[in-house]
Amino acid sequence: MAFARRPCARLLQAGRGACARAMAPPLRFALELRDCTLAHFALGAADAPAARSDPRLAALLGPPGRSFSLSVRAAAPGDCGARVRAARLHRRLQQELRRGPFQRCQLRRLLCYRPGRAGDAQQGFLLRDPGGGADTRSALLELLGSGPEAAHLHLGEFEEDPQGTLWRREWALQGGRQLQVGRAPVLPAPEPPLHPLVPDLASSVVFPNRDAAREVLEACTPFIPEAQAVLDLVDQCPREIQRGKFPIIVMEGLDATGKTTVTRSVSESLQAVRLQSPPSCIGQWRKIFDEEPTIIRRAFYSLGNYLVASEIAKESTKSPVIVDRFWHSTAAYGIAEVGGGVQHLPPAHHPVYQWPKDLLKPNLVLLLTVSPEERLQRLQSRGLERTREEAELEANNIFRQKVEVSYQRMENPGCHMVDASPSREEVLQTVLRQIRSACY
Repeated sequence: MAFARRPCARLLQAGRGACARAMAPPLRFALELRDCTLAHFALGAADAPAARSDPRLAALLGPPGRSFSLSVRAAAPGDCGARVRAARLHRRLQQELRRGPFQRCQLRRLLCYRPGRAGDAQQGFLLRDPGGGADTRSALLELLGSGPEAAHLHLGEFEEDPQGTLWRREWALQGGRQLQVGRAPVLPAPEPPLHPLVPDLASSVVFPNRDAAREVLEACTPFIPEAQAVLDLVDQCPREIQRGKFPIIVMEGLDATGKTTVTRSVSESLQAVRLQSPPSCIGQWRKIFDEEPTIIRRAFYSLGNYLVASEIAKESTKSPVIVDRFWHSTAAYGIAEVGGGVQHLPPAHHPVYQWPKDLLKPNLVLLLTVSPEERLQRLQSRGLERTREEAELEANNIFRQKVEVSYQRMENPGCHMVDASPSREEVLQTVLRQIRSACY
């Protein structure tokens, strides 16, 4: 979805003083590298004594070539609507930076943040033009000044002076003229104990309760009609539900681990009702929400858990219930979307691994596992259309590892591992033994 082409004069007429304050450079940056490590750097005072650039930063940001930072201004803490709009702007910006004159450039994730301040992180990109073309800045400024949303974008350009100091210049477009509105030296910075996005997970990825997820989808109703339909269904579910006397077993696992097959077999063996999350009542809209940013996508799946919980409560009064995925998969895939590698996941026992207090809790959660090689072979033999998650798991080995580790760190309840490599009958008997031991 392209930005509308409009002059940005009225954007800057809204008050250059206020705009300049809002666009004050963040204190820290985290640049994601190809191996999923992070390079951190800070911006010093413009009048600070000059210091030679760190060789690692100079190689990433300095010549040859030109490097630019483009980020979306963070929403005010507690402003859910602004967070949703910022996430959608970031997604459209990513699409624009893969088109036209930017196709020759290298694109990497760049995070701007202030240490110790939750909700203040700015999602963005580092755009590196290997050829160092002078027209790249002009094309970015045209993008910056192409509509009212441009007020929420920051553009910076990195350059090295003759003394070897690396600088970041901030740019704006005024009356068709390129205008430098800030300048600061780039300094190396230590990596913080936690990934800068971890403090924001509860408000954007792993929602701690139904109301937090509902607030996100409510902010989406002006531009996603299906969001209101989901909310209407959720509002029909009682808040206080009790499970019945029969056990509730959840089957989790990556795609192609045999999860759906085992779930079907177990339900037949135990004469249990088989359910899945998201439930069929909203499954028709899954592709729509899968195309949205993480905060919207995860809110959709989170509310799907509350919808299926209402079904679980009713069915568990009559028979055992087997659920094909539930909260653990929603949380594990969401956590894995945070940048960096496995080492940047929230540490074990972090609150994001805890089951929501207002969500019906199962008696047992089983996690099916197979080797990466066997899983890939199964995927290829299926010949079915891949989901977004399947494609990501297949293309990104580190993402797969992050999902697996996140599953293993879940608590209250945790996941009981089951090796799904043997024959179908052997796996079924192993699962049934675990169910009988834990639930009967």
